[in-house]
Amino acid sequence: MALPPDLPHDDMTSTAPLHLGIVGCSAEGAALCYRTICAEGAARLGPHAHPEISLHTPSLHRYVEALDRGDLEAVAALMLDSARRLKAAGAQLLLCPDNTIHQAFDLVAPRSPLPWLHIARVVADEARDRGFRRVGVLGTSWLVRSKVYPQALQAVGLEAVRPTDAWRDELGALIMDELVPGRIQPGTAGRFQLAIDELRERGCDAVVLGCTEIPLIISDANASLPTLDSTRLLARAALRAACA
Repeated sequence: MALPPDLPHDDMTSTAPLHLGIVGCSAEGAALCYRTICAEGAARLGPHAHPEISLHTPSLHRYVEALDRGDLEAVAALMLDSARRLKAAGAQLLLCPDNTIHQAFDLVAPRSPLPWLHIARVVADEARDRGFRRVGVLGTSWLVRSKVYPQALQAVGLEAVRPTDAWRDELGALIMDELVPGRIQPGTAGRFQLAIDELRERGCDAVVLGCTEIPLIISDANASLPTLDSTRLLARAALRAACA
């Protein structure tokens, strides 16, 4: 993927990885992203090593209320507040392990004190590189209604396919009621599997796990389509950028 230009490095520690700032939204997705960077850092940096990481997460209810109002300016304001706090903590590159709030990304990027990775662009680049053509998109109701993935996938020549309205609403409720608070019930994974089956029947050759909590229950091992794990793909892109 194309990385943000002119990523900063401290002149005194030019060989050190960049200090990463995680702009958190929901706890489970942010935690999985954080764990992935830490766990996989050793492959690039040596035993027990990973980039320095700072995390800021406002209360989730503030994002939810703004999304319910359709107030992307308020979403952007929360993201920018995190960005400023993370810069003050020493971060040099930002990533947000939440697909839904990337609806506000175009309001954030020009006003941000630091460069960002864009989760959907990371996923779209991976889908293109793996030769996929028609990609299903699962996520919150807010995300599925949005242009985040259609725009990112179309930019690399791929087609985005949304689930039906019924699946969108059902999976959106399961995400917010179970996956986000970490109270996953028996049978929930099966509902996501059936939604993926339907996307396969509609001609999709891969599926984006476009809520950063979906990888907690769905993977290549139990899905009928190849999965694009947005959480881990973003974490790995951040690790590559930090160690470049």
